[in-house]
Amino acid sequence: MPSLVIQAGGQSKRMGQDKGLVSFLGMPLVQRVIERLAYLAEEILITTNQPENYRFLGYRLVRDLLPGRGALGGLYTALSVTTSPLVAVVACDMPFASPQLLTAEINILSQGTYDAAIPNPDDGMEPFHAVYRRQTCLPAIKAALDADQWRADSWFSQVNVHLLSKEEIHRYDPTELAFWNVNTPEELSRAEERAKTL
Repeated sequence: MPSLVIQAGGQSKRMGQDKGLVSFLGMPLVQRVIERLAYLAEEILITTNQPENYRFLGYRLVRDLLPGRGALGGLYTALSVTTSPLVAVVACDMPFASPQLLTAEINILSQGTYDAAIPNPDDGMEPFHAVYRRQTCLPAIKAALDADQWRADSWFSQVNVHLLSKEEIHRYDPTELAFWNVNTPEELSRAEERAKTL
């Protein structure tokens, strides 16, 4: 089983408060994400630069190892501090994160050919609803950061990445909600209303 890392390191400027801790149907959003996915993992941890705010969850909390390096720095931290060969990485603000889709990504990597399985819907890649092979991805990410290349895909040419097509994604996430990030109070309210209908 993989490790599961929940990324809670964003600044949440548009939300006006820490997105991971906003209430979603009566529980902190990060807790909803974990409860949807926990059964997939043998190890769960949260990357956050405000660990005191997340201690109540009872999971291991890790600060960014390379502060100020954006999302790629967060991914580097996630792969550096886990113990499993495969690491599922999910953003804390995805209330509909899909365990079925993540299972498909895990299965793709378990076959041994690929180093990362990353959804690639029409509106762009989703590296924070993805699974990575720690041994091969970590040095490639570190090399990109050392070269001041911070783009989430700046290291892809160094590993074998499976980009899941829209058709593949839809097979496991027919609602097409898995990548819905809630960035504002309005988006949070809409997502809660949608969740009530599922």
